[in-house]
Amino acid sequence: MEFRVLGPIEVIVAGSSVRLGGPKPRTLLAMLAVRTGRMVVLEQLIDAIWGESPPDRARDAIYTYISTLRRVLGNEIIVRSGGGYRLDAEPDQVDLHVFTREAAAARRAWAAGRPGETVAHFQAALAVWRGPALGGAQGTWAENERARFDELRLAALEDRVDADLATGRGEALVAELTALVAEQPLRERLRGQLMLALCQAGRPADALECYQEGRRALLEELGLEPGPVLRGAHEQVLRSEDGPAEQSGEEIAVPSQLPFDIADFTGRVTEVATLRKRLAEETAGSRLCAIYGKPGAGKSTLAVHVAHRVREHFPDGQLYAALRGVRADPAEVLAGFLRALGVADSAIPDEPDERAHLYRTMLADRRILVVLDDAVGERQVRPLLPGGHASAVLVTSRERLSALDGAAQLGLHVLAEEEALQLLDKVVGDGRVANERDAAREIVRLCGRLPLALRIAGARLAARSRWRLSRMTDRLRKRHRVLQELAIGDLEVRGSLALSYDGLPGRERMALRRLGLLDVSSFGGWVLAPLLRCSAADAEEAVERLVDAQLLDVSTTDDSGSLRYQVHDLTRAFARERGEAEETVETIRTAVARAAECWIGLVVAAGHGMPRATFDVVRAPILEQYLDEHDLNEIVVDREAWFDAEENALVGLVERVSELDLTDVATRLAAALCSSRFAVRNLFGQWWRTHSAALTAVRRTGDRLSEARLLAGLGWLRYEQDCFIEATEYYDQALVAYERSGDRHGQAITRLALSTVQREHGQLAAAQSSLDQVLTELRLLDDRPAIAQALHGIGRVLTEQGELDAALTACTQACAAYESFGDRSGWAIALRSVGIVHRAAGRLDDAARWCTRAVDVLRGLDDRLMSAYAVQALAKVRIRQGRGGELREDLLECMHTCNEMQDGFGQALMLRTIGELDLAVGRHADARHHLERAIQWWDVLGLPVWRARTLRDLATTLDGLGETAAADTAWAEASSVFQLHGCREAHEPRRSPLRVLETF
Repeated sequence: MEFRVLGPIEVIVAGSSVRLGGPKPRTLLAMLAVRTGRMVVLEQLIDAIWGESPPDRARDAIYTYISTLRRVLGNEIIVRSGGGYRLDAEPDQVDLHVFTREAAAARRAWAAGRPGETVAHFQAALAVWRGPALGGAQGTWAENERARFDELRLAALEDRVDADLATGRGEALVAELTALVAEQPLRERLRGQLMLALCQAGRPADALECYQEGRRALLEELGLEPGPVLRGAHEQVLRSEDGPAEQSGEEIAVPSQLPFDIADFTGRVTEVATLRKRLAEETAGSRLCAIYGKPGAGKSTLAVHVAHRVREHFPDGQLYAALRGVRADPAEVLAGFLRALGVADSAIPDEPDERAHLYRTMLADRRILVVLDDAVGERQVRPLLPGGHASAVLVTSRERLSALDGAAQLGLHVLAEEEALQLLDKVVGDGRVANERDAAREIVRLCGRLPLALRIAGARLAARSRWRLSRMTDRLRKRHRVLQELAIGDLEVRGSLALSYDGLPGRERMALRRLGLLDVSSFGGWVLAPLLRCSAADAEEAVERLVDAQLLDVSTTDDSGSLRYQVHDLTRAFARERGEAEETVETIRTAVARAAECWIGLVVAAGHGMPRATFDVVRAPILEQYLDEHDLNEIVVDREAWFDAEENALVGLVERVSELDLTDVATRLAAALCSSRFAVRNLFGQWWRTHSAALTAVRRTGDRLSEARLLAGLGWLRYEQDCFIEATEYYDQALVAYERSGDRHGQAITRLALSTVQREHGQLAAAQSSLDQVLTELRLLDDRPAIAQALHGIGRVLTEQGELDAALTACTQACAAYESFGDRSGWAIALRSVGIVHRAAGRLDDAARWCTRAVDVLRGLDDRLMSAYAVQALAKVRIRQGRGGELREDLLECMHTCNEMQDGFGQALMLRTIGELDLAVGRHADARHHLERAIQWWDVLGLPVWRARTLRDLATTLDGLGETAAADTAWAEASSVFQLHGCREAHEPRRSPLRVLETF
């Protein structure tokens, strides 16, 4: 059975093509064939066939297409795998993979210097093509893949032509290349190859005319001069036409090899000035400058621009070599330089060392500028350095050439925003950037301020005068299309990045693509340990190698002193593209899961020291496989600094593992985060994002237990946000899910959390019932921390109901339970509750002592929010003792803390307490202001009992202001609420403003 996608989509069985149906099933089959042996998730298939507007019953349609194809091909060919489908075929059964294999073999043969074998393999690769790829498929995926495959075909064809030209077969290529150039008039490499073929055929005049035709086309279509590849072919033709000068010993030719200096060069003012000064100065030392930077940063453009600015200082000529071009071997570059200096081919030594000696001799006293573009290392550069001091050398490289003695190193970073906008404006023209300034800024951002990307985006807009800039931003925002959008003519960001990627050792290539698959923009170097399954030391070595290759940046040193690294957005898109192309789905899932497991372990390590951190569904034994105790301590020196640095990565990681349907690890990571950092710092937006992403995944995969845990987490989130009705709804859903999963412990913990919502909402009888049921269950399960929480909850409900003796017993038992297993945060919060019971019973000295202890412990734990609640409880005691004024400033600071941490309940509570303090000292107008603001909060939060308590205080205030009727109304409303909910206040007498100090 053969699967063919490089032409009309078809399947050949027993020598005949079988019926596959219409465009949709053909598109589905093509996607499976392109990813032979790898699982394609259902959502990807839907997206490929229908794009952004799938029908309501898209899944049913997919099942129908699969069934139809199975009837034709057999059930065993298309297999269900995880959340999608897989084509269970050998790579050799798919023409695309045959093409890829043969093209790779050809390039290996070319690298080994075997042009004949190279041609044979390329011919075998190209022979499987039967026309435009994916014929009969539809949709954006097919369109994108069709363009990608066509680019692969053209690249293979061009590489085959290079091998043919190397064997002198130019005349036989003329007809083929003429037709190809007619189809691709702006493809400079093909045109350059046609020129060289014409030259080999003895037709140099036609070759030069071919160049002029190409130059005119480029200027008319794109407004661009020919690039270095086409210019290089032009120079070769000129040399072959005129014939090289013989070396006379008296006179040396004056080469002028600098590429064209672009007219719209923008920015880099400081860098240009620095390089010009260094190159133009005649000093005793060597004038050697090295520019390094990431792919697409504009190193070559800057070097050529500066070279033109200083050429007057080098009257004996300028030499230029593209070291990643066809003559990357230093010996071949030397041969080219010697020819340019007038040395006849017969006089060029065969030995590389002898060529270098002759080269240095000829340049010893000459003032020549040598530009070495895109060097791959110091070893390549050293043989090309002149021996004297009169000449100067300008080198560009993707890596810092640190071992190049005496070189002035200039690191080239991305453009500043204004410089980037200026460059885009010059390339696009017609004032379009000024007319759509916001869209232009977005293009600059999406291009990462890389000059190459900006030039390409600008050139595409310049060639499409009817496009609005906002259309380009929409296209660039689609990550799977961004590299395709950033390509025009022979300029492409993907190709620039591929040169750096291909030059890496195997381990570093794997590291980069797995970082892309992980989809993080900022990370600590340890991340590569689980991704590569290596030690932390080896991971650091790999990440530094990627930094050297300018594929990563050292972004910051965080407050803990640990280095962090940044992946440029376009590099990340390229890395993910390579990962999805080169890694299997299972490998991707396994590597990402390992990294996520280690992150869970670090979250636990960092979070355990935080106040109120509670971990209940976390397992991460894998961490110790990659990080020892020393590594761990170095990474999490300062837990707050670590969480600050990792926050965005952690949120993105939950979304990524959810996307990969790694539901267990997604649930545990989301739970770990809300059990520590997110709850302690009230990071509600991040909490919602992580839980929502994970919940979508678990519902997609049918993971009931994880669904229950996440629903409970969302209930807790809504409780922390004071959205009590929503919290109840989520907890109720979680109880149902836990019951279906048969998880008794999960049910008990969720019911315990629900009781807190019921109590806050004034449903005291329901809360008491929930807690009685939960306590019995937890004692059977022997969950000591949860038992402590249940006892504490019972004590708080009894306090609300006025059962103060029983409340004191329950709260005291909770204190002892928390203390027994070392939960200082829970113990301190229970201390506050004991103080509140004593205050309600009128034992103010006891109340002050217990509340003061709670304040001291919580401040010692650096728990700002719960410290605020403890201060408020102590302030209530001091108000009754006539000393409330001592804590006024503290209460204002507590209100600021609650506001900062988005705690609406806390803000309302602080406002009410400040109002009580004002009332106690007779400032009735101020008391009214604060109490009415608190009532507004209680109304928003939907908490009737707390509203009634504040109304009771307001009634007393209004009595003091002489507004008796309003006071009576407020008191009546408060009393009815107390009676309805069974609160202890229902049995307390109405307070007079003259007896306030005795009753607060």
